[in-house]
Amino acid sequence: MLTAVRCMLSKLVSPLWRSGEADGEGLCSDATGQENIRHLRGSVVTQLCLDYGMIDDAIYFTAGEVLGGIPLKEGDVVNCIAVRDGAQGGWKALRVEKSADAWEEGGSTSLEADSMQLRPLIGTVTSFDGDGGYINQTTYFPCSSLCEGYEPMKGDWVQAKYFVNPTQWTTQASSVAPLRYSRLDQVRVTSAYGKNGVVEDNVFYNLDTLLLPAHYQPLPGHLVNIVMVESSQSLYSWRALCMAPCQSENISITRLPGTELQSLLENKEGLHVSDYGQFGDLMIGEKREMVFWIQNKGSETHTLKFCDIAGWDSEGQFLLVSVKDFKPLRQKQQPLRENGQESQNCSESSERQGGYAKEVKKENDEVLKETIHSPGVKREDRNVDIPPGERLPIVLACQAKSLGSCAELLLLHFSSFTIGRRLKVTVGSKEETLLQPSVPYTPREATQASSTVPAQVITISAPKDATRITKRRLPNFLPNYPLPQALRDCVDAQSDVLVVQPCLGEVLSPSNMRLRFSVLLWLDELHAEREIKEQTIHGALLKKGAVYLHLEVLGLSEGRPNLNIGDRILLKKPQRDGVVMEYVGNVKEINEETVSLRVNPEFQRSYLGEPLDVEFSYNRLPSRRCHYALEHTKQFWNILFPSKVTVQTHQWTGKWSDETEQNKATGNEIPTKENGKVSMDMQSKATQTKGGTLPSKPIPSVGHFFNPDLNPPQREAVKRILEGECRPIPYVLFGPPGTGKTITVIEAILQVYHFLPSSRVLVCTPSNSAADLICTRLHHSGFLHAASLARVNPTSRQEESIPEALRVYSKAGEDIRHASFHRIVVSTCSSSGMFHNIGIQVGHFTHVFLDEAGQATEPESLIPMSYLSERDGQVVLAGDPCQLGPVVKSKLATAFGLGVSLMERLMANPLYARHDWGYNPKLVTKLIFNYRSHEALLTLPSKLFYKGELCFKAQRDVVDSLCQWKTLPKKEFPLLFHGVRGTEMREGNNPSWFNPMEAVQVMLYCCQLTKKLYNPVDVSNIGIIAPYRKQCEKIRMLLGKVGLSDIKVGSVEEFQGQEFLVIIMSTVRSDESVLSDDLQSALGFLTNPKRFNVAITRPKALLVIVGNPHVLIMDHCFRALLQYSFINGAYLGCDPPPSLRESQIVAEEQRIA
Repeated sequence: MLTAVRCMLSKLVSPLWRSGEADGEGLCSDATGQENIRHLRGSVVTQLCLDYGMIDDAIYFTAGEVLGGIPLKEGDVVNCIAVRDGAQGGWKALRVEKSADAWEEGGSTSLEADSMQLRPLIGTVTSFDGDGGYINQTTYFPCSSLCEGYEPMKGDWVQAKYFVNPTQWTTQASSVAPLRYSRLDQVRVTSAYGKNGVVEDNVFYNLDTLLLPAHYQPLPGHLVNIVMVESSQSLYSWRALCMAPCQSENISITRLPGTELQSLLENKEGLHVSDYGQFGDLMIGEKREMVFWIQNKGSETHTLKFCDIAGWDSEGQFLLVSVKDFKPLRQKQQPLRENGQESQNCSESSERQGGYAKEVKKENDEVLKETIHSPGVKREDRNVDIPPGERLPIVLACQAKSLGSCAELLLLHFSSFTIGRRLKVTVGSKEETLLQPSVPYTPREATQASSTVPAQVITISAPKDATRITKRRLPNFLPNYPLPQALRDCVDAQSDVLVVQPCLGEVLSPSNMRLRFSVLLWLDELHAEREIKEQTIHGALLKKGAVYLHLEVLGLSEGRPNLNIGDRILLKKPQRDGVVMEYVGNVKEINEETVSLRVNPEFQRSYLGEPLDVEFSYNRLPSRRCHYALEHTKQFWNILFPSKVTVQTHQWTGKWSDETEQNKATGNEIPTKENGKVSMDMQSKATQTKGGTLPSKPIPSVGHFFNPDLNPPQREAVKRILEGECRPIPYVLFGPPGTGKTITVIEAILQVYHFLPSSRVLVCTPSNSAADLICTRLHHSGFLHAASLARVNPTSRQEESIPEALRVYSKAGEDIRHASFHRIVVSTCSSSGMFHNIGIQVGHFTHVFLDEAGQATEPESLIPMSYLSERDGQVVLAGDPCQLGPVVKSKLATAFGLGVSLMERLMANPLYARHDWGYNPKLVTKLIFNYRSHEALLTLPSKLFYKGELCFKAQRDVVDSLCQWKTLPKKEFPLLFHGVRGTEMREGNNPSWFNPMEAVQVMLYCCQLTKKLYNPVDVSNIGIIAPYRKQCEKIRMLLGKVGLSDIKVGSVEEFQGQEFLVIIMSTVRSDESVLSDDLQSALGFLTNPKRFNVAITRPKALLVIVGNPHVLIMDHCFRALLQYSFINGAYLGCDPPPSLRESQIVAEEQRIA
């Protein structure tokens, strides 16, 4: 057997080690139709008209066929591919490219290369149906292109070679092989669910694509050898291709649990048991009883030994009820059809049936009268004989306790076999009825472009507001970076983008970086444009306010559409004779799903509530800033693509005092010239802010920390940043949740500011809230005065949204030139692009701190980096690539890498990657001491995302404060997964989901926590996370009715970077009918492992998850959470999925072993 396994493995592995090269000859050698295709080189544009042109006076073309949308003029030399027009017999260009000097170097034309030569492609498999599939959604590959022994799966990283079909302008792969592969021996299967499983907690497998020995199925605990390929499968980055057990005794045919359950539900040996078990709908607190009959239709007497309940329902809603001295009864003959013969008289048959039903009901009522009034039991010993022809009643009661649907299993144990029957109940509540859809859900129809063109459009603009920031009058040097028409046409036609921009198929490199990211930004922009057009509202009714018109936009709170203060909205009002009045409104306020618009005052006064068509516009400014940064970072190639570490002279050469001295004192003297350093007060007059106050705390002496409580990894990071020995390549501060990343960044900024007198620091974040947090922490540190810091806000930001404590710094940031000379400047990445408008010099800032770097796209990160010196500047990337990444709407742009942050990409570089011994300490510091969460809450995310390296350091009295909460299934283990089999719903034309049963359960837990007699939890210490805005809205409604409206309720994104004593999460999705391979339909947002990581790492002392385990178990992360909860006795609520019960059995067996 082992020989056969080795043979199988070698056969599979051998082709994986081949180069995967394919002979490119003959790809387009089929002569059929070649007379209708012409490849022309060195042709001349001979005529140009308004909307078309001619090449060599013989070939017709339009602007759409010109590669890159480059404008041509008469006399330009071009290369093209043309086809014969079947209708006219003339020639029409399929693709035109302006000739460049490169053509003179010999070789075939690039257009011919597209169709005749092979190009490289690195990407992921985005679909595969057994016959073929797609790479990056665009490049088709047939099965014949796959290397021997390789069966791909969605998510696999592959290397391919493709060619362009010259007649259809699509790309097709000629060879496809795994990008990376590896082998692991003697590793253990750690979990299995349905067709999926995991090896060693980090290698995914799927039975449909896994090569196995005959009759073998892997089970948890098996020791196996595997060959694996690199693949993105939720939180796993490897997928097993083939697997074989290490020991032959492991090979066995496993009987599936579903088969065992089906066998239990069958009648046996002449015994027939009532096959109903539906207790129906009950309100919480109600009770209902039901009689089951065991009928012996056989020829032998059977003995019922005992009855019991399987225990699927953790709440114990189903119980057996004893019947007083009830003995088997003679079986009554049911007047039904026998042997296929129908009753001759249908009405007579109907009467007999009705009479029989009445008799059965009467008999059941008699049985129920004889029940003994007791709480009921889960097991009842009977030892009752049931002779042939007799029957025995079994009475069950259901006491409704747990919201949602719940299933249970009744087990009837006879001498040599067992018969089971499913029981089911659906429990509701009065509160749930309040949350039902107000109107049925009707999807919003896609907006069709109007076929009628208005004869005249009269545009009336909104009045110009008095500029809030009067000093901010910036020259506009920012180019427009128009979207290439060829790319727009390609996307509109749903054509293959690789044909227009083949650089997307190449590995990111210095040579293609600018073009590649420009294309990705344009793709995302095209998606945003299309998405915002789809949000056009016809016949909208606006509410008239004193100053503004108020527009309700359903879905706005979930980013559909994505609006910001200052955006333009068009209000269109058709008039007579094809005239359309177009009123421009400026967005002034956004509140949940209502937008306040400032419009022309006359229109404001005259508007009487008539319906208007509303069109939204896309703000291109952030995208243009990214393009500009890409254009000005050519000199940063060695920084963005580092291949070696060159140690530089330290920026700071002082000596750090030892830890004992640090803890004794922080020093009282402010550094002066006498001790060799320049005081922080020595600044240019141009940077002084009026009213600045001195620091409120004494500055520590040189070599001491401002925060003496920093742990060793935090201190190490600060030292490395201050010394800057590896500059200019970035230094990465990897900060998992609760490890004090922000504290470390603040310490590093203070050290650089006070002890590097020539420094000027730019601190940037992807969002205003994160920038405000940095600014607030610096303010409260007490080691800076007001003149030290400027907070540069976006021009559109309203003063009311700026925290009170930061307004003095924001005022200093109003004049961009003045702000740029402060020693510390804080802004968002995009807002830092304003410094380009004043012509700031490269090297103006010596240090750039990019906080929450994992949330910024790479082009966005380049905006602040473009101000640094490429020789001596220092970049610090602080964040966590395992938490929320950049927001990219375009799936196509995501497929080609726009959703990968600079930080995440660098950490895949060998210089930054984790090795067996850890990270290179010169380039990366990983913070591992968690000061937030209870160890029971920390264990799972540490294992799933952080290699099990996180260490518990939280304040014990805080994290233990709810370990004895009476509702916890297991005391001292502050985690609770409450299973609710509810119903997901939508209402109106709002696409957002909600789940009334889960909302009620969340409200009940909030009441229990805040209104308990001993140490109630303050509402400010509770956070509720729900992935959908409509669920948040429903939960807020319930909380308001019980006086708990101050509890924060929001999406995962709103909780990033925050922490609460208690987090309650409602997962909402509950459609059990969706197939397990369609996770996106079943779970939506929930399938994102980074979002999952953020959600479960917010709580300090208690985490409560409310959701449907039968749906959530389809996702890798939630399956791990369910197993963790179930194995540790932290599960409550509905019946769990069968695989969960199995995982508990396996865990117990492994514990015993």
